[in-house]
Amino acid sequence: MDEMEEELKCPVCGSFFREPIILPCSHNICLACARNILVQTPDAESPQSSRASGSGLSDYDYLDLDKMSLYSEADSGYGSYGGFVSAPTTPCQKSPNGVRVFPPAVPQPPAQHHLLGHPGSLPPIPRNSCITCPQCHRSLNLDERGLRGFAKNRVLEGVVDRYQQSKTAALKCQLCEKSPKEATVMCEQCDVFYCEPCRLRCHPPRGPLAKHRLVPPAHGRVSRRTSPRKISTCTEHELENLSMYCVQCKMPVCYQCLEEGKHGTHEVKALGAMWKLHKGQLSQALNILSDRANEAKEFLVQLRNMVQHIQENGVEFEACLVAQCDALIDALNRRKAQLLTRVNKEHEHKLKVVRDQISHCTVKLRQTTGLMEYCVEVIKENDPSGFLQISDALIRRVHMTEGQWGKGTLTPRMTSDFDLTLDSGPLLQTIHQLDFVQMKVPAAPMLQLEECCTINNSATLSWKQPPLSTIAVDGYILELDDGNGGQYREVYVGTETICTVDGLHYNSTYMSRVKAFNASGVGQYSKILAMQTSEIAWFTFDPASAHPDIILSNDNLTVTCNSYDDRVVMGNSGFSRGVHYWEITVDRYDNHPDPAFGVARGDVLKDVMLGKDDRAWAMTDGGVSKGATVGVLLDFTRGILIFLINDEQQGPVAFEGIEGLYYPAISLNRNVQVTLHTGLPIPDFYTPGEADLSGSVC
Repeated sequence: MDEMEEELKCPVCGSFFREPIILPCSHNICLACARNILVQTPDAESPQSSRASGSGLSDYDYLDLDKMSLYSEADSGYGSYGGFVSAPTTPCQKSPNGVRVFPPAVPQPPAQHHLLGHPGSLPPIPRNSCITCPQCHRSLNLDERGLRGFAKNRVLEGVVDRYQQSKTAALKCQLCEKSPKEATVMCEQCDVFYCEPCRLRCHPPRGPLAKHRLVPPAHGRVSRRTSPRKISTCTEHELENLSMYCVQCKMPVCYQCLEEGKHGTHEVKALGAMWKLHKGQLSQALNILSDRANEAKEFLVQLRNMVQHIQENGVEFEACLVAQCDALIDALNRRKAQLLTRVNKEHEHKLKVVRDQISHCTVKLRQTTGLMEYCVEVIKENDPSGFLQISDALIRRVHMTEGQWGKGTLTPRMTSDFDLTLDSGPLLQTIHQLDFVQMKVPAAPMLQLEECCTINNSATLSWKQPPLSTIAVDGYILELDDGNGGQYREVYVGTETICTVDGLHYNSTYMSRVKAFNASGVGQYSKILAMQTSEIAWFTFDPASAHPDIILSNDNLTVTCNSYDDRVVMGNSGFSRGVHYWEITVDRYDNHPDPAFGVARGDVLKDVMLGKDDRAWAMTDGGVSKGATVGVLLDFTRGILIFLINDEQQGPVAFEGIEGLYYPAISLNRNVQVTLHTGLPIPDFYTPGEADLSGSVC
């Protein structure tokens, strides 16, 4: 619980909180300290106007703390926040824990420090007084209630008492007049700790005292901790108990507050229900923060191990370097000193980076652990109103602290390896050029999943070197399998870190991997990435492979010709596996032009009717007319080609034994115009056969 101690100390006096009060910014301060830092402002000047005029800011050396508002003015219920209120001629003081403290506006004698619960004994608060939070430096004008307008933090007070009791080595007798002796018993009815002589003298076991129960001091301490819950009263109506909770104002209220209409339009809930709700929220946030703390502990172990590895690797590298340099001539010895200096600098740099990270992480972990232990103690508190006064702030602090352990915080900033190897082969005349060279193969690249994708039958892959890798890379090798679980093959070799592979099979899953290489060799493969191509083919006519007489329009989906002779145009996607279906509608059909529809190899003749050579399979005319729809079904699993006209199959299977790479194709002349439709599902009447995996690769 040592880490929690800073949570229990006042930011002004640096001691444990005594009679803490809660400021509207959710920070805590001792009542006496709050009295000491009050500042009286002129009648015509408010903290806001002081900030607007820019006066006083240069007289105080504030800490670089978060100055964002935690509550709106309506939420706080205490007034408006302004700038820093100060008197330029009055220097500020500094508390033991480094927080700047404002001196009292009116000097107060020591005897005037009293409890908040006795306002009559306090001297009057000067008019137009304000108080500035010593932690966030947010200023607040006090109303006629003065410091009585701030609620007591009974939860924090209880946690401080328990913490101080746990630090006490031995409980002392409360009746010894001079040096208290160690207590031996505690009377539960009298609530007093006695040493043995005082017990015999002041608490004899006879008469009415005989019925009192005496317990060991440790048991008495526990009984004090588990005393019945205190009943909280309203700060404005001291005779009324707090029984409700205003959600908008985030504060407990009594029934009289509600009857007076101060919260008439606000959502009000039962105090016990909100107590349980906020305890649950704090517990959930605390669980998440606890996981972060455990990760931080494991990370610290990793960093400490890295220190050992760096030291071992540094010693080993240094010994190797000395051995090589000692074998060279005097000129090499001079160079050896330079290289040793470089190694030592690298060694110290790595150690410094890791140790700095250890120090930073240790401080952050200590703060996190302290907050966790404080929150656990707060959750144990049985005062619902007191708990709800601080629960929102604690929940936000826990979430904020958990966010500080975000991405990258628990990642080492330095590797433990020394990526330098001395090459002792150069000749004596080149010894003055001796330097470190890279002799390690590159690390495995990392695939950037957010940039990898597939479109139609193309796959795009992107990769990069690991963040901490310093080994030079000359290039990369990208490999894909055949989309059917077969062997990998190289599809790209070069220096780029992104590559698009076209011409893959549709409806196939390709496994991809990449590795890097340099002069020392080839590194390890990256993790394997599965890439799924599109199930249905989307394509257009290809103007690059079309005959010059072909005329394309409508984004290369509509085609005609300016010649009376037949001319061939093919699609821009080829198929060698799977089942594919597309349709062609006849937009114009004059003078019996005899168009041909089918598939063709890439080297088909472009100036003759489709199907006249042995490089194409096609259907000619066959009752085609204007407005007709011609369907083409290509099934590589069976090796067949089927034609349809207006959704009716034209006879039995048109062709069999089709295998290899084929493109959708059509031949036509100037009397015909057609439009292509792709991305269509397989017709319902057709059931594909079993897959034949012997097809070639696109």
